[in-house]
Amino acid sequence: MNPTFERFLSEATRLAQNAKQHAMSSASQINQDGAAHPLQSLHLLSAGQKPAAHPMNAAFQTSMAEATRLMQGGNLQAATAAIQAALAGAALPAAPTADDLNVIDVEAHEVGRAAPRQPAPTVKPGPAGQFISGSHAEGSAGTREYKLYIPPDSFQEPLPLVLMLHGCTQNPDDFAAGTGMNEAALKRGFYVLYPAQTQHANSSRCWNWFKHNHQKRGRGEPALLASMTKDVMARYNIDPQRVYVAGLSAGGAMAAILGDAYPDLFAAVGVHSGLATGSATNVQTALSVMQTGALPAARTTASPPTIVFHGDQDATVKPVNGEQVLAASAGASQPETKRATSPNGRDYTQRVFKAADGRVVAEHWAVHGAGHAWSGGSARGSYTDGAGPDASGEMLRFFMANTLSAKP
Repeated sequence: MNPTFERFLSEATRLAQNAKQHAMSSASQINQDGAAHPLQSLHLLSAGQKPAAHPMNAAFQTSMAEATRLMQGGNLQAATAAIQAALAGAALPAAPTADDLNVIDVEAHEVGRAAPRQPAPTVKPGPAGQFISGSHAEGSAGTREYKLYIPPDSFQEPLPLVLMLHGCTQNPDDFAAGTGMNEAALKRGFYVLYPAQTQHANSSRCWNWFKHNHQKRGRGEPALLASMTKDVMARYNIDPQRVYVAGLSAGGAMAAILGDAYPDLFAAVGVHSGLATGSATNVQTALSVMQTGALPAARTTASPPTIVFHGDQDATVKPVNGEQVLAASAGASQPETKRATSPNGRDYTQRVFKAADGRVVAEHWAVHGAGHAWSGGSARGSYTDGAGPDASGEMLRFFMANTLSAKP
């Protein structure tokens, strides 16, 4: 039996045995500091939906019995779904077949889908900031909706653009509220683009960072997101030398991929609670690296300047993954280290890495005691830790210090 399979099966069995007791407890909600529910580690592609406590009932017992049967048969994906259904009080979904579990890298096309919405027309900036909707299509990757924040017309010069990639189960409105990036854009003057992942592309609305066909330039979701970014750049007064990408969790992993695949487009990268490019190529390896990190990948070039935030108590994506994101841009340089406390009381350690010429090429912020949540974020959005240092503000500071060279 595959060792990864054995570890997963052992953990799933333990959780199944404890799930009944857990469901009777009022402690089933996510902690205020963003720490993840224990069952979260069973669902690779979820950022940790809040499970509610439920009374013991026949439906729960049936779901748990089915989960046990599926685990014993080795059908881990269906077992996970059954456990989640039990805790959510939902009906059991249809169990996937063996073929469903093995075929994970084929582009899906849904027959009879409604025609995609036309892209939003270019909107002229006005006296106040605007948050508009649009959509963008790119080849076999399909169509994605997005939200775009347009700063007021008081800013006349070409402005920066920040591409923000949400985590699993999130959406643009939720992510904008949690990170406070629109409020920052109103004050400082920059555009913010929030692509929306679909349940058609991923059942938990995660960016597919762990699939090999979504990790390269010109392919899959990276191609779509880069094309969407370029389309917005062409239609608005955006400075092409100041375009940046940031993301949380699965969005953070995709941000790292985009930075590596399109260093001529993105001047700097922000990865919050994410993973390094190429750390997994399928579901099985992703399950492992989220908990243990990946073996160092052979690289011929460094990643673009990158700032990493990671809670040192993150049980969903272990902190070692943040270190591996950092290594791709920091190289062998020695950091300047500072330990401090945020205004809201959470300790953190900041490490700054510089190139030989003095340029800052990477920063790492270890947020002590924090879980899988956006540091310094607002409770208006999901997966935020208001006690931590301001990740949005620090990423913007880091971004604005980096520009691409002007194209001839």
